[in-house]
Amino acid sequence: MERKRWRLFLEALVLVELIIFGFGLVQGTTDPSDVQALQVLYTSLNNPSQLTGWKSSGGDPCAESWKGISCEGSAVVSIQISGLGLSGSMGYMLNGLVKLRTLDLSGNNFHDAIPYQLPPNLTSFNIAHNNLTGNLPYSIATMFSLNYLNASSNSLAQSIGDIFLNLTDLSTVDLSSNNFSGDLPASLNTVSNLSTLHLQNNQLTGSLNVLTGLPLTDLNVANNQFNGWIPRELISIPNFRYDGNSFNNGPAPPPPPYTPPPPGRSHNNRSNSPSSKKPGDSGGRSSNPSNGNKKGLTAGAIIGIVVGSLLVLLFVVLVFVFCARKGRKKENSLATSGGRLPVILEKVSSEAREHRTKTTATAANLSPPPENLVVERMQGKNGSVKRVKSPITATSYSVATLQTATNSFSQDNLIGEGSLGRVYRAEFSNGKLMAIKKIDNAALSLQEEDNFLEAVSNMSRLRHPNIVPLAGYCAEHGQRLLVHDYIANGSLQDLLYFADDRSKMLTWNARIRVALGTARGLEYLHEVCLPSVVHRNLKSANILLDEELNPHLSDCGLASLTPNTERQVSSTQMVGSFGYSAPEFALSGLYTVKSDVYSFGVVMLELLTGRKPLDSSRVRSEQSLVRWATPQLHDIDALAKMVDPSLNGMYAAKSLSRFADIIALCVQPEPEFRPPMSEVVQALVRLMQRASVVKRRSSEDSGFIYRTPDHEAYEMSY
Repeated sequence: MERKRWRLFLEALVLVELIIFGFGLVQGTTDPSDVQALQVLYTSLNNPSQLTGWKSSGGDPCAESWKGISCEGSAVVSIQISGLGLSGSMGYMLNGLVKLRTLDLSGNNFHDAIPYQLPPNLTSFNIAHNNLTGNLPYSIATMFSLNYLNASSNSLAQSIGDIFLNLTDLSTVDLSSNNFSGDLPASLNTVSNLSTLHLQNNQLTGSLNVLTGLPLTDLNVANNQFNGWIPRELISIPNFRYDGNSFNNGPAPPPPPYTPPPPGRSHNNRSNSPSSKKPGDSGGRSSNPSNGNKKGLTAGAIIGIVVGSLLVLLFVVLVFVFCARKGRKKENSLATSGGRLPVILEKVSSEAREHRTKTTATAANLSPPPENLVVERMQGKNGSVKRVKSPITATSYSVATLQTATNSFSQDNLIGEGSLGRVYRAEFSNGKLMAIKKIDNAALSLQEEDNFLEAVSNMSRLRHPNIVPLAGYCAEHGQRLLVHDYIANGSLQDLLYFADDRSKMLTWNARIRVALGTARGLEYLHEVCLPSVVHRNLKSANILLDEELNPHLSDCGLASLTPNTERQVSSTQMVGSFGYSAPEFALSGLYTVKSDVYSFGVVMLELLTGRKPLDSSRVRSEQSLVRWATPQLHDIDALAKMVDPSLNGMYAAKSLSRFADIIALCVQPEPEFRPPMSEVVQALVRLMQRASVVKRRSSEDSGFIYRTPDHEAYEMSY
């Protein structure tokens, strides 16, 4: 009996050990999405030997103790690989690390842009001392647990995005030694736990007023372009450095007398009210000097006070009556003098009032703080006066200035023509070259004309390296003009169909780079901007190329100014766009972000074949590029015959096949089956990385330099 019990005990013990051992094995197996994200990062860094234990395929980071990786159970919670001399990009799957809390990549040679998709639950994010370009991605705004952010000593540029609104746990921000410009974002004022802020050695402008009210103990804004007065409360910060700016001397002057109290305090002037003072405070005492002795006022004093008060009251009444009579006389004289302005303002139609209300409400939903609101007074087609309130950050130009810069919009300066009007080259007095789009008012309906400033407002806040920024506008004397940066190399359409040396300039790898930059611009419009921005007119003519062949999308945000139907059909410029239109648009007039994806697929077909989307000079079966090419995209032999002859066979067959696979996904007839642009970007990044490996092994394509566009700005403008 005793032996039987002992055997049962041993069997139970073995079973417990097996359970514990099995549980340990389960716990040691890393989450597959974490493994994939680390593999992609490893590949993006060109499989460096410094990362011991890491693998580009297979492996178990948690069980095998990959260098710099810490886990809790099956989840990767920390990546600390600083100072290892790593070189490459950050990959495109970091957002798969959903349990990651610490990411430290500092002190390496990471280049390219910070990817849009980042681990969502980071508490510490350190990418200092690298060679990263572009801007801070907007996904940082969703890292609600972030406590430490260090992006110092990189090549980040443009304005700092308004990404701090929900980052209440953030205590340390270091963005020093970059190329940031523009004013500080208003959302910085909401970071209620911010104690350390380093912004030195940038090109930031404006004032420091947004930093007042923060619990800062360490503030460094040295060597920027800040100006104005230093707020008084910043002077008391224990560690405050501000040299190398253009501040006015000394602290900010005291507020003028009778300044309204700040929000949160009482708005009356009862400073002697006991409710506004602490018990025992001197302000709680009576303001009457005789309160110190125990005697009351004499009868004579009381009578004097009453009589004096009555006289003052009588005087005030007389002044009021006099002013009222004088005002009535002025009003009568205006009514009889034939003055037109009051009459026009009184005759604002009910339709105009309704439109003004809607426009103001829309602008309020998208607007930055009130000080950026611009109020424009416009004359509508029906003679009514409309006031449109919109936050516009672009410069307002006069018609005279733009006429001078374009030589009165001469034919010699005409560089393009589209559905909304013509584009002119402009040279300003300071030598700066710009492109002026002169919108033809005949292309706009009344409603679209009235929405012009709202469209300008939205366009002015789009910020991305692959999007042509709106530099200015003109809404004067019935004219509607847009001012953009001038892009030197013209459009992709020009280079594909009209350039003599396109084989030298548009190598296969250069075409991949153009596709990737364009995809990144669309990804920003569709997935970063809130609400999403639909381009609606994506085509090779609207993809402009700079001197390094980096693409820049033009006409972004102009969808609200779609031309009249009659003009669109009759316009020779718009006929070519039909080759880019998705099937659902032709059937129902419905246009969504997935319609943009289709148009992007058509652009990729142009890059692949060197053919126009619609070409009536070809035989009937080949006139429509999509119909002709789509059935052949998965046929390797047919694909080789489709390729642009100007490439002279200088491409890798696998690269060509993968490029065609992406096209096939984008031009699917059903919009729901087309991928989002973020997936297209990831696929093109992988293609670009493989191309860089091929480039290192072979120098056949001497025209290719592996360099993705100068990179992604992530300011949420919407």
